[in-house]
Amino acid sequence: MDTNLLNETRRWVFSERCAGLEEVGREVVLPRHFIKLCGTVSALKAALPPAWHLEPQSYFMMAAADGHRAATRLLPEGYELRCDRNGSTTTARIITPDGGLAASGHATEAVGVFIYDRIVTAPEHQRKGLGNVIMNVLKGQRQSKNAPELLVATEEGRGLYVSMGWRIISPFSTAFIPG
Repeated sequence: MDTNLLNETRRWVFSERCAGLEEVGREVVLPRHFIKLCGTVSALKAALPPAWHLEPQSYFMMAAADGHRAATRLLPEGYELRCDRNGSTTTARIITPDGGLAASGHATEAVGVFIYDRIVTAPEHQRKGLGNVIMNVLKGQRQSKNAPELLVATEEGRGLYVSMGWRIISPFSTAFIPG
């Protein structure tokens, strides 16, 4: 998938270790290219040449059948919520009183699933419910109530999502070529 992000040009996502993953790992030598695997960091490391660097273990997760159970939180005073839709993708941003970015996230619905991506709250704005606001706003964009809700959580976010009714489907690992 071509992502054309500032820190990522392209990514390959594999549901399991296979010959195709190892082939991409050998052939790709450019920075800002990522390989992602539903599997452990050690499994991904074993499949790739030494040029690839690994990020810390993360987790592929799914919301409970009735959706995530986040309590509705209000936007703290002075913050502003902005949402944009481009095709099937929604981007939500919370702007600080001084115009900075406090939290953001993306979601898209495709191929029968609803995927949350890059849910981030700046460290100085954490513990104010901003991530909860982002998740609820994005969930509101879900067209099919039958579409499973999926995301990849960092170790830091895993506990939060579990408390919201999400369950771990698989460890999830990411490798990249620095540059």
